[in-house]
Amino acid sequence: MSFPKLGNLAPAFTLPNQRGEPVALKDFRDRHAVVLYFYPKAMTPGCTVQACGIRDRRAAFAELGVVVLGVSPDPVARLAKFAERDALDFDLLSDADHAIAERYGVWGLKKFMGREFMGIRRTTFIIGRDGRLRHVLDKVKTASHQDDVLAWLRQNPG
Repeated sequence: MSFPKLGNLAPAFTLPNQRGEPVALKDFRDRHAVVLYFYPKAMTPGCTVQACGIRDRRAAFAELGVVVLGVSPDPVARLAKFAERDALDFDLLSDADHAIAERYGVWGLKKFMGREFMGIRRTTFIIGRDGRLRHVLDKVKTASHQDDVLAWLRQNPG
């Protein structure tokens, strides 16, 4: 599976957030750029580091007019616990059937500790205010993710 093509409209979606409220990509059109990041599982060490990094740089994203959305296959209840436990102040979206992850090309075979299984490959998409895909980060380092994304956004305004 491959990622959507840069310059094309990002695949549309509506998913429930950690409060069970629907969040649609089109809600941000013409108002905000969107950082859409896919992560494997809430409350695991790497995903916690990544989410807390975004939380800690929230003001920097807001200054740039950027909304951050995290997506995982976790159920809403687990996302609610994750958000509460780590004081996450941005939307975490539940893609329980991984349909959106598949549309973005991030659902696939993974290998970990000698096991093979299907899951989310940690990937971040930057979507412009016009709804078009501007950039893909597919070599995500959880500890520096927020700074890597902010650096790209500052170097590529608009």
